[in-house]
Amino acid sequence: MSGTSVDGIDAALVEISGEPGRQVRVKLVEFANSPYPADVREEIFALFDPAYATVDRVGRMNVKLGRLYAEAALSVIARAGLAPSDVAFIGSHGQTIYHAPDEGYTVQIGEGAVIAARTGIPCVSDFRPADMAVGGQGAPLVPFTEYLLYRDPDRTLLLQNIGGIGNVTVLPAGCGPDGVYAFDTGPGNMLIDGVVSRLTGGERSMDTGGEIARRGKVDAGLLRLLQEEEYYALPLPKSTGRERFGAGYVDWLMRLREERGLSPEDLVATVTRLTAWSIADAYDRFIRSRHPADEMRVGGGGSYNPALMEALKEEMGARGVRVRTQEEAGGHSDAKEAVAFALLADCAMAGVPNNLPSATGAARAVVLGKISR
Repeated sequence: MSGTSVDGIDAALVEISGEPGRQVRVKLVEFANSPYPADVREEIFALFDPAYATVDRVGRMNVKLGRLYAEAALSVIARAGLAPSDVAFIGSHGQTIYHAPDEGYTVQIGEGAVIAARTGIPCVSDFRPADMAVGGQGAPLVPFTEYLLYRDPDRTLLLQNIGGIGNVTVLPAGCGPDGVYAFDTGPGNMLIDGVVSRLTGGERSMDTGGEIARRGKVDAGLLRLLQEEEYYALPLPKSTGRERFGAGYVDWLMRLREERGLSPEDLVATVTRLTAWSIADAYDRFIRSRHPADEMRVGGGGSYNPALMEALKEEMGARGVRVRTQEEAGGHSDAKEAVAFALLADCAMAGVPNNLPSATGAARAVVLGKISR
């Protein structure tokens, strides 16, 4: 798994038992994160700009990432003391460089054929287009696996991921697969990381430990202005990405900072609060009246930011919802999405539909993923 924050490659080695797409059990055997080389990370960010992402540049990075993903897979297998021949298949999300659900297309790179050739293991990749081909958003895809692993007969659970973008899965108490719904809540770490990088001249890529935000004060006027972003009120299903909350949005934030005379710490504090507010606002708009929740379980890189988690606990606590991290609930934040794509690949290999139309807006359930052998 490689997400919108472009922090690195998450590789999870998992043992799956049971019936694909129905009753499964998963054991996390080994996990490793491989940071991207600095030049690769810089090039990926450059490819987020369609004007720069020419066919030759995208093609080169598609192959390069395939090689890096293969290395990550082989590394985590070796760490577990296993051989490639012990592994049935690889599921690879790839790196999203553009996501345009309203136009019916999406682009993830990291060539699955390269992964398969370099590891000798069948690889399932490029999961999103099949959902979009039948009218879906191509996202979010993880809710299918969350239903398999986390549904509860008695409690309504919210599974909130805070990566570059925030997304929530709603598992109503005792629901079937058609009762699950999910959507992107808005920016996760993307705006926080973006302004920190700009404010430090690229010396820092994130607000480690929330220390910058904790030294600042939320600017209430700026927060109100940012809350007017039209995405928050768009109806479900919906998804978003860097096309809305990327470099151009950060440029605007930096201009607003100058106009309002804000300190760097105040700007970081404000966008940190915005992320927490956007999650709570999504609960108010789209969930609370239908399925009052008992608990929100948070994963992703944002769960390691104490300033963000404190703000989120305050927002959701005021709404009567308990907030816990994946680790506090006995899970693994970093591995969660990599595990999810192993489960999606398990279904693809078995020819079992693995999207949730209730989450993506697709016209029907379809098999996601292209298999390279």
